[in-house]
Amino acid sequence: MSQTTADELRSDRETLEGEDLEAWEAAQEAAKLLQSIGKEITPTRVGMAGAVVFLTIMLMFSGWYWMLPRDSVSLETHYMQRGGHLVMSEIHNDGSRAITDVSIRVEFQAEDGEYLDHMEISISEISAHSSVAGDELEMMVIGHTVWDEYQLVISLSYIDYSGQLREIRELSHPVGEWSQEIFKDKAPRHYWPLN
Repeated sequence: MSQTTADELRSDRETLEGEDLEAWEAAQEAAKLLQSIGKEITPTRVGMAGAVVFLTIMLMFSGWYWMLPRDSVSLETHYMQRGGHLVMSEIHNDGSRAITDVSIRVEFQAEDGEYLDHMEISISEISAHSSVAGDELEMMVIGHTVWDEYQLVISLSYIDYSGQLREIRELSHPVGEWSQEIFKDKAPRHYWPLN
């Protein structure tokens, strides 16, 4: 298949008439426009445009993460057998607003539900994107064999950014089969304006 040269295309112009001539001239204009655009679009400019689009998407995501009112609360509880039963908890407020009147109770119960010990804490406020742990959220239960199975019963309540009470009530986790276990309990999330 032979390629048509530019001289042959120009010579064809002389044989065209009417609408064919107008179409040929429009095609020539489009070709000139594409050539000029091709000179303007460089790999550097394409890369810069991609970076701007990426930064715009990241800016929108960070606006959602930091600005949009929402709550995202979870309670992480570690159980370990260390000369008894060691239970440690940490509360995470990954939401964009502070939570208030936080109450946490973790009970250590026998497998049949018999109460053995508990830890309980009340926190007036936990700011956004922060966590709380400490001595008040640790419990050491001594005097009960590590060969039996037990229950950790967890309750959590707090007031969210909109003033509504949110709760996790008596969520139970069996423990004792393994020497170390980690539980992460997440409260249902709430987003403005979908409260």
